Amino acid sequence: MILALVTCLGIGYLSGSLPWGLWLGRWFRGVDIRTLGSGNLGATNVYRSLGPVLGIVTLVLDMAKGALPVWIVPGLPIAAAFPGGREACSLAVAFAAVAGHVWTFLAGFRGGKGVATTAGALLALAPVAFAVFAGVFLVTVAVTRYISLGSVLGSAAFAIALAFVAPGGVRSLTFGFGVVASAVVILRHRDNLRRLARGEERRFSLKRVAIR
Repeated sequence: MILALVTCLGIGYLSGSLPWGLWLGRWFRGVDIRTLGSGNLGATNVYRSLGPVLGIVTLVLDMAKGALPVWIVPGLPIAAAFPGGREACSLAVAFAAVAGHVWTFLAGFRGGKGVATTAGALLALAPVAFAVFAGVFLVTVAVTRYISLGSVLGSAAFAIALAFVAPGGVRSLTFGFGVVASAVVILRHRDNLRRLARGEERRFSLKRVAIR
């Protein structure tokens, strides 16, 4: 049981810890993304600082590192011994992947805000609730052009949607995970929310921001 716990959580954390934004910046631009823009490793800062191509690639890879372990790990033979069964394994792996992205040991425990990796994990766990998240996120960004606001509102909408679509409703482990994951994303955006309140938050633009 302990071996199953450590192995499954370890795989999730290692997958989430892959700092694609940092690596792509080094490989293709010769820069450390942590020294540009917000200093964040996530896709938004990569998009703004290094251009749309690398930003979109980072987004896809960050989502994949949340989705793939959730799809794959619960099906491994060792997952059968995970405490609480395969559903608990899926949720624990998802949370470990998000934690890996937010606190990656490969970049001094300084990662991204966790939105893309959380989105990938949620896509694997609850596709219907993820569709609600994506819809709220896209509409919010289209109307306001604030990615941070879209992330916060989308995360809250996901947790609410889970109450209706998760097997077992608000008593399910999946709902509990959704609430915790949404809270982590919102807390990681607290500085953005302060800037929004002051009218200082940057709006999203399709135009590339030049490297300085």
